[in-house]
Amino acid sequence: MNTLQAIILAIIEGITEFLPVSSTGHMIIASSFFGIADQDFTKLFTIVIQLGAILSVVILYFNRFFQTLDFYFKLLVAFIPAVVLGLLLSDFIDGLLENPVTVALSLLIGGLILLKVDQWFNHTSTEEEKEITYQQAFKIGLFQCLAMIPGVSRSGASIVGGMSQKLSRTSAAEFSFFLAVPTMLGATAKKCYDYYKAGLVLSDDQINYLIIGNVVAFIVALLAIKSFIGFLTKNGFKVFGYYRILAGIILLVIHFFIHPLTII
Repeated sequence: MNTLQAIILAIIEGITEFLPVSSTGHMIIASSFFGIADQDFTKLFTIVIQLGAILSVVILYFNRFFQTLDFYFKLLVAFIPAVVLGLLLSDFIDGLLENPVTVALSLLIGGLILLKVDQWFNHTSTEEEKEITYQQAFKIGLFQCLAMIPGVSRSGASIVGGMSQKLSRTSAAEFSFFLAVPTMLGATAKKCYDYYKAGLVLSDDQINYLIIGNVVAFIVALLAIKSFIGFLTKNGFKVFGYYRILAGIILLVIHFFIHPLTII
């Protein structure tokens, strides 16, 4: 990895982390084209720089993020399914990451779902995250687990999960943002632990890449979150659905007809 590649991957992360298009899927594809996807540091980098993007949530929603203990308990309840399944299915998930077709099909299928989600879940009864029940939070957490499949999109899965629980588009998106904080902290901690457990040590250049990546992802995510909420409130999910379908088709064409991709 070089500095330019680190910046490009961080920009992709900042733009896509909170959009229902799969940040991991996009970074996997980009790093594959760079020819660095099989590097242990790249795998670490794509997880750790998500912290920079997640920090933007804390800054933008500072007053609303620091709330009552009840709010944090709901986030914990929503977070638990990802912890349990993540530990149980770790090897299986790593296997999925090795297949570019998995990312492409996830983008394609997810896009088809987004075309219909506004039609399926158009009755809302919850407008603010403080109104979310523990049962709703847990079910949203189950939806979030679908994002363990590369290309599904953590934000997309949890937003759809929220809307299935009669949250408005805006409240579902914002709860998804809040839920990203413990989820990404947990994922980063596990990835760092696995990295050092494998006997790998960061060089000075790699530490600099992580710093640059987090700063860039943070700045870009600040802009992306506000733009996404405004766009989502007015237009819904169809544009993202069409984008995912197009991206999935292009990736499949490249893989099968132009040049087979080896992602990991």
